[in-house]
Amino acid sequence: MLPRELLLASHNAGKVAEFERLLAPYGISIKAPFGEGAELVAETGASYLENARLKALYVAQKTGTATLADDSGVEVDALGGAPGIHTARFVSGVSWENSREILLRLMAVPWAERTARMVAVLVVVDGAGYEVAMSHGVVEGRILTWPRGQAGFGVDPIFSVDGVHSLAQASPEQKDAWSHRGQAVRNLIEGYGSPEHPQ
Repeated sequence: MLPRELLLASHNAGKVAEFERLLAPYGISIKAPFGEGAELVAETGASYLENARLKALYVAQKTGTATLADDSGVEVDALGGAPGIHTARFVSGVSWENSREILLRLMAVPWAERTARMVAVLVVVDGAGYEVAMSHGVVEGRILTWPRGQAGFGVDPIFSVDGVHSLAQASPEQKDAWSHRGQAVRNLIEGYGSPEHPQ
């Protein structure tokens, strides 16, 4: 059974709001006391899972509190799977600059070949740093030819599930139903149980 309260190993306000919304129905509250700024710890892992573990362990060992961390990214087939785990810092630490670089590299790529996927891996550790849960979520889609929408964060404005609307144009409810993090949270609850629905 998952802890009822978790710290979130993130400084990303959009990610904090998304996890709060995704976990609230299961009776799990999120606290993110880190504010905006640089990464909490260098993401030196070779995979989403390794990076999520690094972040979760860092916060748990620093605070002695059960912690949730995720690592996520977009994998563009025409770019050989890039930027992947490097999405948040593909060319800089600024989301729109990373999205612009992806669009520039795909300028000559036809629509049928703009396939991509969003991937998220979640890790939960207890206050002593022992891993108690892990899950992942994947959503297939395409990279749009131009950013659309004002909501969301990261590469949401250039990623589309239905081929028409970006994740940044979706309502919070629709994004949660579609998104890689939404899937990862549902897989986490299904695999490990929530405080209200233990398995």
